[in-house]
Amino acid sequence: MKSTWDSDSQDLVVENSNRIAIIAALFNNDITEVLVRSCVDTLCENGYTNDQVDIYWVPGVWEIPQTVKRLLYKENELVAESDHHRIDGLVTIGCVIRGETSHFEYVAGEANSGLGEIARSVDFPVIFGILTTDTWEQAWKRAAEDEENKGKEFAKTALYMIKLFRRTRSRYSK
Repeated sequence: MKSTWDSDSQDLVVENSNRIAIIAALFNNDITEVLVRSCVDTLCENGYTNDQVDIYWVPGVWEIPQTVKRLLYKENELVAESDHHRIDGLVTIGCVIRGETSHFEYVAGEANSGLGEIARSVDFPVIFGILTTDTWEQAWKRAAEDEENKGKEFAKTALYMIKLFRRTRSRYSK
């Protein structure tokens, strides 16, 4: 099913790009590697170079929020917004497939909560790119290398939000 947001009708090219970070889970890496590759390709088609895309692999989805926090903060001070460390945005990528136990709910829920908290505390987009599916088939469908690929969608969401943040950054500030 096609999403209601038609990202293809948007001008997503980011000019004067800095850096963008991708934090991706190795767990279910046959899926996450495809998503990361599609995400990077889409970013590079829209203003970034491979050298501007930093990829950090973590063991699983549970480790994504703590790694994001570690990358963005030093001694509880945000460094990702300083001129020296400026990033335009951050994309998280992972895949949690429901099993027979409640582990799925804990991992997906904590990743969601942790990333939501971080997203509300920084002045750049943090994109939630964690697939939560009931089956392998659903996960593979979202990773298929076609227009429905979620890695492309995560990148397009990041590009859209980076442009939105740039447009609105100074509009309402004093």
